[in-house]
Amino acid sequence: MRIAMVSEHASPLAALGGVDAGGQNVYVARLSEELARRGHEVTVYTRRDAPGLPDRVPLPGGAVVAHVPAGPARAVPKDELFPYMPEFGAWLARVWARERPDVAHAHFWMSGMAARIGAHPHGVPVVQTFHALGTVKRRHQGRLDTSPPERVGVERQIGRGCARVLATCSDEVRELAEMGVPPRRVSVVPCGVDAEQFRPGVPPGRVPPRTARHRLLACGRFVPRKGYDQAIQALARIPDAELVIAGGPAAALLADDPEARRLRRLARRIGVADRVLMPGAVDPAAMPALIGSADLVLCTPAYEPFGIVPLEAMACGVPVVATDVGGHRDSVADGTTGRLVPPQDPEAVAAAVRALLADDALRARYGTAGRTRVLTHYTWQRVAGGVEQVHRQVLAGPAQQKEVA
Repeated sequence: MRIAMVSEHASPLAALGGVDAGGQNVYVARLSEELARRGHEVTVYTRRDAPGLPDRVPLPGGAVVAHVPAGPARAVPKDELFPYMPEFGAWLARVWARERPDVAHAHFWMSGMAARIGAHPHGVPVVQTFHALGTVKRRHQGRLDTSPPERVGVERQIGRGCARVLATCSDEVRELAEMGVPPRRVSVVPCGVDAEQFRPGVPPGRVPPRTARHRLLACGRFVPRKGYDQAIQALARIPDAELVIAGGPAAALLADDPEARRLRRLARRIGVADRVLMPGAVDPAAMPALIGSADLVLCTPAYEPFGIVPLEAMACGVPVVATDVGGHRDSVADGTTGRLVPPQDPEAVAAAVRALLADDALRARYGTAGRTRVLTHYTWQRVAGGVEQVHRQVLAGPAQQKEVA
């Protein structure tokens, strides 16, 4: 198949850790690489966000990134990209007139808008992965939500009008149904993790040295919704433990980062600043060692569309304490690979952590079960196989389409 991946802001080439660069970038990159290795011709269309970028950049495995001229050739926050989507879509339409893809797979709602503009003149079916839904973001962020006001309406139109919605977790299917997208039009294929890179027993390398304390780890983008403040508040109830919060800008720039400053103020106020470490951005190659250095990984957002960090932890054989939200409900097997706790409840986080830190054998069982769960359900090979099946069903026509789990 000739597959067009449309990812307007989440380039596979972006450095991870920025406000708008995280799990979606990894998903698009790894899925594209794996589909290319399966023999498909894969092009990822992403916005040109700097002058002088090559028109096309090859990815490992044979996929190609194409930079689309839409809007200024500079970094623009994703929530400000909406006005440039007609230009993005018109460019796709011109390119696809010469090289028509068999299927377009759009990532995020604005990519869906651009993909439908590009696909319509040529009858190209569009598969949509939202990665996050505006209804959920608005519910949890309220007036702090910086999404364009058109977002929810556009998402509803895309969900009802595309050939297929590919959701990453069962919670998203329920949310889509409330938006008027029937479950029969939705397939569920989860995100994945590189189980060869993320594995138990990776040498420590440049990981911050352990102390005599237990180590708790939280990691990801430095944005308030990730809930690192909940982990810090829980730490006050967990004696003899340190908390490493990895991510955000480089260590030298943390002092100027608003979220890092907020978290440090909180840690000082509740008396745990001496037990909170912030190493800043971590080289992706060093993440398996950092995860492996922890006794537990904490994932404490108020909401999470999917969440790759729990998969990375389980792949490394490290138990997870995660909030009972979104994709965590699918990926973390409560009482088997970790614990699910209510969101915004530091006491519940602390209680789960204390119970696990007190039982070495239980942590070991959870870690082994987590690794097995990843190898069974969440390798990129398995994810790409599920996505490939959805693409083929779309090309076969409505009569062949069914849910994929």
